Amino acid sequence: MKDIEKIKQLRDDTGAGVMEVKQALEACAGDMKKARESLMKKVSAKAAKKADRTANDGLVYSYIHLNGKIGSLIHLACETDFVAKTDDFQKLCKELAMQVCTDDYQSVDELLATEYMRDASKKVEDLIKEATAKLGEKIELKRFIKYSVSE
Repeated sequence: MKDIEKIKQLRDDTGAGVMEVKQALEACAGDMKKARESLMKKVSAKAAKKADRTANDGLVYSYIHLNGKIGSLIHLACETDFVAKTDDFQKLCKELAMQVCTDDYQSVDELLATEYMRDASKKVEDLIKEATAKLGEKIELKRFIKYSVSE
């Protein structure tokens, strides 16, 4: 894989900036796995710095699975309406709402600690941390509900 492809892949995976990704790859001698781990530590640190902020805006997002037999509503909060309108925030909403449909989660904490459905190397909370680092605002899953025809 070429350096540019590695940088693009790591940016997509972590939400880190180009220079951060390039430096991480150089520090890890081009090892993608080590560079990703290094970047995820930085993403977590950025998210921790924003933890004391207040997330009073956001979206209520709905998802209905293709068969129409299962769906979910989530309340994902952020600090400003500007961020709530971004494609990245709305993509995160969709991913979280889809994740809710995959199991019968009892709490937000349980959902956040679960493996992400598309990438077992990540937890659901990692998606939120990555978005926090990329968008520069505190993002918080406030609540969710799953609906199923079978219930």
